[in-house]
Amino acid sequence: MVSLMLDERSKQILYAIIESYIDKPEPVGSRFVTKKYPFGFSSATIRNIMADLEEFGFLSQPHTSAGRIPTDKGYRFYVDSISGTDINKGFVRERMDKASYLHYDDSLGDMVCQFTKKLGRIKNDMNAMFSEVINTLSSMSNYVSVALPPKTEKTTFNRIDLIRYKDNKAVAILLTNEGVIKNKVLKIDASLAQEDINSIADYLNSEYAGHTLDEIRGSLVKRMKQEKLLWDEVIAKAIKICEQALLFTSEDIFVSGLYDVINLPDFSNILRIKQIAKAIKDKHLILRLLDEFSDAEGVQVLIGSEHHYEELNGLSVVASPYKEGDRPMGVIALIGPTRMNYPKAIYMVDRIAKCISKTLSD
Repeated sequence: MVSLMLDERSKQILYAIIESYIDKPEPVGSRFVTKKYPFGFSSATIRNIMADLEEFGFLSQPHTSAGRIPTDKGYRFYVDSISGTDINKGFVRERMDKASYLHYDDSLGDMVCQFTKKLGRIKNDMNAMFSEVINTLSSMSNYVSVALPPKTEKTTFNRIDLIRYKDNKAVAILLTNEGVIKNKVLKIDASLAQEDINSIADYLNSEYAGHTLDEIRGSLVKRMKQEKLLWDEVIAKAIKICEQALLFTSEDIFVSGLYDVINLPDFSNILRIKQIAKAIKDKHLILRLLDEFSDAEGVQVLIGSEHHYEELNGLSVVASPYKEGDRPMGVIALIGPTRMNYPKAIYMVDRIAKCISKTLSD
């Protein structure tokens, strides 16, 4: 276990260096730690501990004469120390009496409370709801915020309307209980009249209201296999339309805060700005990233080199799924530099994910 390498003094020094560097991105020296934090250790002791921490891989030294900065391994140790504490009370607040380094912002709780009330008022408008989510996250954190809204196949079917369009096409308009509205053009048999496809829509609406689209598709496939020999040509056409109508791809994604994050000192280099801008604009990349968290429990943190996306090199991700009852529905996340205020980011993502879950469940 890595934690067995470090005694309590080493942990205190590591936390001090990490949180000092998060507060101000400059290498941290032993003299700075001695002056700022009342640990009661001599400067020589702190230097020796810092050298040990570097040897263990928790810190690195950019230049021989410079102080130390955290490595991904150091940040991971720090983040793992947060887990197991009560996020809602705040990791930093827990150590206030032990020369805490980052200040826990009491206003965050008030802002989250106001956010929850606002979310309840706009919950029937999914676009407005998730625009509010990402704008709130990015403005409170100064990081990029992203949200994957409820996947269509996970939402609960309310009704579908089918409208004949041209000779061999129809438009399907799908409404879910969560307020998601989707529409698409389907291929149909030219011999089907509007009243025929109305009957198909009526069948779906009466038979499947209240079921998820995944459940409905599974049921249709099962019925088709069980009764295939008994179905006539008209029924086969109807099932084909049903399958097309319920096959929606969810590639919507909400993003906010790119201009906030590039103002951080971590992105003073134009190449770094181009890197994060290109990564965030790659919808498929962000979709793949968020999808990895869709079945997770609680807040997840990926630090720098821990993820396998080269485009996000040097960035950290704090993400959490949200649910409707016990059903995973989507994911929200913050993306920022590895020099991230992890306690604050974890607190915000956790609380707002829970707000969304409560709103959807209510």
